[in-house]
Amino acid sequence: MIVDKLSCATQYFNLDEKLKKGFEFLLNSNLEQLPEGRYPIQGEEIFANVQKLTTKPKEEKKWEKHRKYIDIQYLIKGVECFGVGFSSDFKEILLPYSEKNDIEFLRDSKHNYINLQEGEFAVFYPNDIHAPMLSVEEDIEIKKVIVKVRI
Repeated sequence: MIVDKLSCATQYFNLDEKLKKGFEFLLNSNLEQLPEGRYPIQGEEIFANVQKLTTKPKEEKKWEKHRKYIDIQYLIKGVECFGVGFSSDFKEILLPYSEKNDIEFLRDSKHNYINLQEGEFAVFYPNDIHAPMLSVEEDIEIKKVIVKVRI
């Protein structure tokens, strides 16, 4: 997992060419003006989903894991809390892996929390279990972009 400000994204360009393209999309788009929807960057290899969502209490968290894609989750508006954990700590499956949606839901286990502010991102690799869309203090509407990068 990586957490940083988008203004520092260029320091991660050397990790992977596809991650670089995902960050370039974030850096070169007027994200505040983008309507909700899916934006192709490089076919099914790299694409972005712009979403407006309402955060929810931590008690309602859903732990998720992906196999085919890395998530770059960037917060455009609001503040969002994420539950974070390691695959090795999540042994029990809540809902089996969906090939179509590239997602598996796991039962609660050992974890921590991080908060993202506007202009910050988190990169979640397949071993990074995460519970997105959680409230920091109260439920609020947020706008975010999730860039999916195929591994």
